[in-house]
Amino acid sequence: MRHGLRALAFAAPLAGLVQAAPLRSTLDDQKALAVTVYNGDLALVKDTRELTLPSGESVLELRDVSAQIRPETALLRVAKGNPIALLEQNFDFDLLTPAKLLEKYIGREVRVVRTHPTTGADSTETARVLAAGEGVVLKIGDRIETGLPGRLVFDAVPDNLRDRPTLAVTVNGDGAGQRALELSYLTGGLTWQADYVAELAANEKELALSGWVTLTNRSGTAYRNARLQLVAGDVNRVQPALQRDVMAAEMMAKADAGAMREESLLDYHLYTLGRPTTLADQQTKQVALLAAPAVQVHKEYRLSGAEYYYGAQIGEVDTPHKVAVLLHVDNRKAAGLGLPLPAGVVRVYQRDSAGGAQFVGEDRIDHTPQNETARIKLGDAFDVTARRTQTAFKVLTVDTDQRPQFESAWRLDLKNARKTPVTVTVDEPIPGDWTLIDSSHPHKKAAAHTARWRVTVPAGGGQTLTYRVRVKI
Repeated sequence: MRHGLRALAFAAPLAGLVQAAPLRSTLDDQKALAVTVYNGDLALVKDTRELTLPSGESVLELRDVSAQIRPETALLRVAKGNPIALLEQNFDFDLLTPAKLLEKYIGREVRVVRTHPTTGADSTETARVLAAGEGVVLKIGDRIETGLPGRLVFDAVPDNLRDRPTLAVTVNGDGAGQRALELSYLTGGLTWQADYVAELAANEKELALSGWVTLTNRSGTAYRNARLQLVAGDVNRVQPALQRDVMAAEMMAKADAGAMREESLLDYHLYTLGRPTTLADQQTKQVALLAAPAVQVHKEYRLSGAEYYYGAQIGEVDTPHKVAVLLHVDNRKAAGLGLPLPAGVVRVYQRDSAGGAQFVGEDRIDHTPQNETARIKLGDAFDVTARRTQTAFKVLTVDTDQRPQFESAWRLDLKNARKTPVTVTVDEPIPGDWTLIDSSHPHKKAAAHTARWRVTVPAGGGQTLTYRVRVKI
């Protein structure tokens, strides 16, 4: 009896040293999910789960978190229930794959199963894994084999190898019971951009604009029935020393159009989707952002020169010159828009004589606040051309400040093969200190080093702009 009591007393402390099995939390415990996606491969995830915790110290394994979670940003708090103390957290990102499993078994034994090609009978041998880097090296009996001589059978999955991204948190609970825990963290792998589709009217003075938010999820997990918010603007971030490569998206899924609510957030703009949505892993999804059926636009033909023209004798330049076609979108309520436009690509279509929509160009716009103008370059005009010729050039006497001076004369021949007249904006970037000595058309100084003309070219005809300029470089 005395020996039995002594054994019982010795066994009691040992029982307290046996660590309880970790508590595993999956998406089945998830009660609410909110995802805020920023520009530049950054998202904030708020994941609320309900589960029962014991009293005292325990390990909680939160599965199905993002594979690109930034563990240093993770914050676990009790939204409902008794408080807990956080003691330690570990992010296990070494995921289960055949190669990883073989790696973990280096120095350990596996079973090699071979199937006889004639009889179909299986034979089994025990092998020790010697290497699993650039190839598999096995020791089977007294021989060494490379490659995979058959099917490999493993005894178990190592504890440090996970089938899904898992955040393991050691907590100390103040009493047992059910709790609602909110895990929030920053992650990469979630990106968004705005994509716009515009249909230009036949009169080229207005367009119908539709905006879509294109979301791409490469984070390694899915976000089910998430409250989705988007932040437009450039949030300052501390750049890590190393950047991960981002793989291209492989899937595209369009969501039903839903109302997107916009509001100011500090010096950014926050967009909230009016209904929950699901972002599957390795998926690109589109949701409606805006619709403006009649937005006023102004089309412009623009010809731009180059600074190097004015310091050397050149003669004829780039025959013929390309004249760019631009659309100026007036982002005002009075013009049919007046919304903060996130940066993105605008693709423009116009209907032909048969009523079919034809693609006429695309361009990327930056974040465009209300009451500003977005400029879209559609391409280069086919029927509006220009020819630039240097008609005179001379080097002038060096001034007292020892800066060289040049004087040159230019002729721009503009031609218009369209059935309607066009106005071409000519921007000439002139370096140094410059003076326009003579000009056939009125001009204005658009900037310190830019002279600007607006030249009207008649339908089926031409117009010539001539000018002489003196520069000190």
